[in-house]
Amino acid sequence: MILTGFADEAGKDLHTQIKATKELGWEYISARGINGTNIHDLSDAEFDSAYAQLDEAGIKIAEFGSLIGTWAKSINTDFNLTLEEVNRAIPRMHKLGTKIVRVMSYAQEPWESDQQEQERFRRLREITTRFSDAGIITAHENCMNWGGFSAEHTLRLIQEVPDLKLIFDTGNPTFQRDRSKPNKDGSFPWQDSLEFYHQVKKHIIHIHIKDCLNPISDDVEPEYTFPGHGLSHVKEILSDLKASQYQGFIAIEPHVATVFHAKEDEVDWQQCYNSYVKYGIELEKYIP
Repeated sequence: MILTGFADEAGKDLHTQIKATKELGWEYISARGINGTNIHDLSDAEFDSAYAQLDEAGIKIAEFGSLIGTWAKSINTDFNLTLEEVNRAIPRMHKLGTKIVRVMSYAQEPWESDQQEQERFRRLREITTRFSDAGIITAHENCMNWGGFSAEHTLRLIQEVPDLKLIFDTGNPTFQRDRSKPNKDGSFPWQDSLEFYHQVKKHIIHIHIKDCLNPISDDVEPEYTFPGHGLSHVKEILSDLKASQYQGFIAIEPHVATVFHAKEDEVDWQQCYNSYVKYGIELEKYIP
């Protein structure tokens, strides 16, 4: 297992992200944002500057955490905007030597509405084909997107989209309803991370580590915890990965400082840095 993390949770600027990574003794960053901008949206000059900093520091990029099809984008958005993101990402991934791109399956529409499944499949086939043709692995994350409705939805994506692989996030099921298991009253139970993991396990090529408690309601942010202190079965999943001889990346995505869910003037970046490093240290205790 190789440890990495979304270091933009430690600091917005790349210098701070590199500093946190080195403090942990790690060699990899899971690339997402620099100064609030995703790497595929940086200007050419900004990207070249970032590449030079990474090269000088000897830090490599484990995965490209793109915004392609994310939970914040409706399936009704212009697909050309997505293809432009793909086309910008490919040469940058080649330059960075990065083989895995994280994608999603577009935002979850209200459950009772048309989810436009076939359009989601069509788009993901085109996205995956373009990356595959460029020698890049497309990996879907079980976040607040269509594939995150349940393990069954994720497996349907695998069936419908050739060459698509999976990134499994331990924390995401804990704050999502399982849309494959309606209760008698029409409600849905919270997903179980360990159950979800075992259902999709054979398709997983990359792991994200979050941990949290179930939210008090669907419209409230969950309470994120340090690894092993929530309901996301982090220790059990790591043990099973070890037993299965998993050799891939383990990426921390702490969220304990709520970097992405707070207003800019509410973010204490020193707290973010400290909690990111502490999170990495805590996770290392559970690596068998």
